[in-house]
Amino acid sequence: MKDVLIKTDFKDLKLYKCGKVRDIYDLGDKLLIVSTDRISCFDVVLPGGIPYKGKVLNSLSCFWFNFTHQIIPNHVISSDIKDYPQELRKYQDLLSQRSMLVLKAKPIPLECIVRGYLSGSGWKEYREKQSICGVKLPAGLLESDKLPEVIFTPSTKQDSGHDVNISYNQAEKLVGKRIFLTLKEKSIQLYKKAAEYAESRGIIIADTKFEFGLYNDEIILIDEILTPDSSRFWPKQGYKPGKPQPSFDKQFVRDYLETINWDKNPPAPQLPEEIILKTSQKYLEAYRRLTGERLN
Repeated sequence: MKDVLIKTDFKDLKLYKCGKVRDIYDLGDKLLIVSTDRISCFDVVLPGGIPYKGKVLNSLSCFWFNFTHQIIPNHVISSDIKDYPQELRKYQDLLSQRSMLVLKAKPIPLECIVRGYLSGSGWKEYREKQSICGVKLPAGLLESDKLPEVIFTPSTKQDSGHDVNISYNQAEKLVGKRIFLTLKEKSIQLYKKAAEYAESRGIIIADTKFEFGLYNDEIILIDEILTPDSSRFWPKQGYKPGKPQPSFDKQFVRDYLETINWDKNPPAPQLPEEIILKTSQKYLEAYRRLTGERLN
């Protein structure tokens, strides 16, 4: 498909990590993160890609990193090709809008999930236990209900397979009490600031996840933040608890995959053209609403 980047192949650069969506290159004391147009659902990367997806993920992360930098420092050095090392300039066409140069931090092995609404695995756990990650919640809440207060629900970070929700005690043992308390506090601050802004732009951020790292013994924000891949974005207009909500994220693709006869194991099926184009439009619309700009 035209203008879709599935895989990078920079032979003169050292590949640091190939994730489900991002290809990361080692530049010594820095990393180059390239957001491709790959899409994964149920922990399986689908064939083909979603036009503009990588550009939306990268550009929206850059927007949010700038928006939240006063809460906590982050790993971004620059997303402007003019600031990149000389050896990267020849890849300008591929890197433009879909890459960032970042500090090489040591990742902290905890997924920092913040929830403002009851959905996804949180809704499933609530129905079973009336709590999420040990956080007790009131009885009688409906699917997609706004929670009485924002909650922090950590999970373990897995290279493959599903992340596993864990209790506060387990999280403290994993990363230490001081780091855990800092991650909890900063994650909730980040979510609240972003959610308030997003709602003013017509989008509800139901939940999201953050990742942090250590750089010179300082905790910084890393990876991606507040994108349609790491968050649930719902349109504010028409929001009604008691059922799943329409979304601007890849939930649309998950919903389609649930309707076909696929066992959620590789190989994944090819998405129909209509689903690919609608998904692309959802990513672009989320970017436009949140930033007030259009990607070209």
